Amino acid sequence: MAEPIDFYFDFTSPYGYIAAHRIEDVAGRHGRAVRWHPFLVGAVFKLTGTRAAIEDPLKGGYARRDFVRSAKLAGLPFNMPSTFPFNPVAASRAFYWADAIDQEGAKRLALKIYDKVFVTDTGPVTPEAVADTAAEAGFDREACLSALGSDEIKAKLRAAGDAAVARGVFGSPFFLVDGEPFFGADRLPQVDRWLETGGW
Repeated sequence: MAEPIDFYFDFTSPYGYIAAHRIEDVAGRHGRAVRWHPFLVGAVFKLTGTRAAIEDPLKGGYARRDFVRSAKLAGLPFNMPSTFPFNPVAASRAFYWADAIDQEGAKRLALKIYDKVFVTDTGPVTPEAVADTAAEAGFDREACLSALGSDEIKAKLRAAGDAAVARGVFGSPFFLVDGEPFFGADRLPQVDRWLETGGW
């Protein structure tokens, strides 16, 4: 059986939101599974000395237009959150807690979080709000809330970030297909073609 596609994303990434809604369809067309890996792209920015495009005085205006345009092209609703950027730590920890219980459920949780952030502008930031969203995804709210502060879940998120950097991941979304890296939601057509042809 072919290796799953590794999908790296940050919950603050508008392009990650787009990719999260599309990667399973792309992979499914080629009989591939997808492993989801939230990580903190801010830590990567510190490591590389870069920053998000939206925080750049020259690129920021363009980025805001491109978020909307790219989502529309993908057939997805999009509203820029009123608080942006925001702290995605609790959401990322919740994913890894949920993933240990139910991998498909964790993906549903990730999509709910993304939709609250970039569609309804009710994005969960606090542990309490994240736990509420986990309950909506079918998980135990109190168990989630308790896990968010646990050393085990904190360590899982740190390890995920270290592993991402070790594999050359530098932004969100990022895909690894049989070791081949693709960066950005706009590379999904290339991922699709790569899977179809076995590379070029």
